[in-house]
Amino acid sequence: MIIEVASIRVKDGSEPEFEAAVGKAVEVFRRAEGCLGLHLQRCIEEPSLYEAVIRWQTLENHTVDFRGSELFQEWRALVGPFFAEPPAVRHYAVAVPRADF
Repeated sequence: MIIEVASIRVKDGSEPEFEAAVGKAVEVFRRAEGCLGLHLQRCIEEPSLYEAVIRWQTLENHTVDFRGSELFQEWRALVGPFFAEPPAVRHYAVAVPRADF
């Protein structure tokens, strides 16, 4: 499994609309090959800063299958208007499994 972390800064004041747009985009990711799920987290200290955390079966499911598809265009159409700057995207592999208490 690969974890995509996209740091997204939105235009000040557009936070509620951005969150609603990401909620709609869940259906886009549900149709994406190899997508295992996602969540959006908002920074407390910087309310216009978010991290979209998206789980993929493989790196290529994101970088090739999704990025090269119509689904990526749907995603960007929904959320892109709220971006204050281009997102910073990184990919991670699990080093220590999650431990819930």
